Amino acid sequence: MPVLPKKYQTRKAEITADFIAAVNEHIDQVMDGRIDQMYHIQDFARQLYIHPVHLSNTIKLHTGHAPCYFFEMRLMEEARKMLLDQTLTITNIAAKLTFDNSNFTKFFKRFEGVTPSQYRLQHAASSEVTLQVNGL
Repeated sequence: MPVLPKKYQTRKAEITADFIAAVNEHIDQVMDGRIDQMYHIQDFARQLYIHPVHLSNTIKLHTGHAPCYFFEMRLMEEARKMLLDQTLTITNIAAKLTFDNSNFTKFFKRFEGVTPSQYRLQHAASSEVTLQVNGL
């Protein structure tokens, strides 16, 4: 496989870092309620002033993952955190992440292997065992 000149390797890293920063900023805005719709790859590409196909190809070449991987992993991170808060309903969590309840359940199960309510129950059970072991 041919080796790319260093300036192209550096640009791939720069595009990838800029994309991940943009994804994190966007999801922070969604979580804060400043934005109520999720961006698409075209929106991030426009923000970075590059073509969507170039953005996708560059990220895939540099990381081995499609751009949606980084977006989905960040959404899962936020979903897991919110599911630990028993005061939030799963419907509220889904809405905050701009999903309807059914699609959120399918999305979560695809990555975690269990539904959001099963995840919540498993975590509650493990927290209870930890408290019992610690004598609390």
